[in-house]
Amino acid sequence: MAQEKTEQEVQLEKNAAFFASVKKHMYSLGVLVSLVLLCIVMSILSPRFLSVSNLMNVAGQAAINSIISIGMFLAILTSGIDLSVGSVLALSTMVMGMFVKTFHMNPYVALLTCLAVGTLLGLFNGLLLTKMHLPHPFISTMGTKQMARALCLVVTGTLPVYQFEKPIVFLGNANIGPMPVSFVLVAVLYVLMFIFLNRTRTGRYIYAVGGNKEASRLSGINVDNILNLVYAMSGFFAALAGIVLVGRVDTAFPLAGVDYETDAIAAVIIGGASFFGGVGKIGNTIVGVLLIAVLRNGLNLLGVPSAWQTFSVGAVIIIAVYVDVIRQRVMKQK
Repeated sequence: MAQEKTEQEVQLEKNAAFFASVKKHMYSLGVLVSLVLLCIVMSILSPRFLSVSNLMNVAGQAAINSIISIGMFLAILTSGIDLSVGSVLALSTMVMGMFVKTFHMNPYVALLTCLAVGTLLGLFNGLLLTKMHLPHPFISTMGTKQMARALCLVVTGTLPVYQFEKPIVFLGNANIGPMPVSFVLVAVLYVLMFIFLNRTRTGRYIYAVGGNKEASRLSGINVDNILNLVYAMSGFFAALAGIVLVGRVDTAFPLAGVDYETDAIAAVIIGGASFFGGVGKIGNTIVGVLLIAVLRNGLNLLGVPSAWQTFSVGAVIIIAVYVDVIRQRVMKQK
């Protein structure tokens, strides 16, 4: 009888574990289902939506936000935020453009310079937090955003730089068959980031810092180094996204990246990351990116004014954050 009771208890534990696993993945499935339903609705409202050319256009447009959102995901994972990504993107590409056109720099060296500028700007954001002890990354990255945008206008005297050499525009305008090279790059980056966050010590430290900075510090994790790394990576990915953007339009211009941080934040939160830190999966972020890209593309095909497109994205952000707040309340009650 005792053995039978034990077997029942084991079965109950298995059932509880199963339902807990289902509940854990419910949000991810919900976001994916939302994306599928949105695609179905848009295909019904606009026959052009499912055309190969339009879908490849969506993939190309989503690539830029996908890359920026990796850095934003890392920042939000540490309970922070990076409002400077759009300005960092612009300044990195403007410096690259100036070096190529004014100093005739080798295009490959120029690409590395662009990535270096973005990384250094991101590191600057991190140092403002860890060395100057600014109270919140909202303040530090907002300041960097304004300074970097102003420098964009100074670097080339507000003038755009265009007609770049092939190596510089390759990532943004080349295709492998019908598929944009930029989206292939996105797939590779997300796989690498998944491995980094889930299979390396540093990746686990990033989650730990986001969950509880003080507990992480007491357990021997160098929290300052982790934060510096996270914001440096955010700057790197913003610069990389800038290279893709330059490739798409063959131009580096000082107002590039305006409000890009909005779409990146929306994608990360829609993907299930929490503003409270320590919660989120990089794979879900790409679903959030695609949902926003499909929403914008569909509204554009339907002739909806850009103002209402922006309104729609803002509404989606509010809903996603509200869902996150409810999720946190439920977890605290447990």
